[in-house]
Amino acid sequence: MKNTIKVERARHNLTQQDLAEKVQVSRQTINSIEAGKYVPSTVLALKIAKVFDISVEEIFELEPSDFS
Repeated sequence: MKNTIKVERARHNLTQQDLAEKVQVSRQTINSIEAGKYVPSTVLALKIAKVFDISVEEIFELEPSDFS
């Protein structure tokens, strides 16, 4: 799954640590999500979207391999 968290963080002038604190996870979790190594829970994805005030679909995008 692709995501635009890094881009959105830059737009909102937030570090990984800042975002992590806002959604109550570790900085390492944010790093793993950005790197595509970890797919967040629905609740976490919704929290991230709320911080950026955009829809989940604007942050996360399924890739063809996600359907395999």
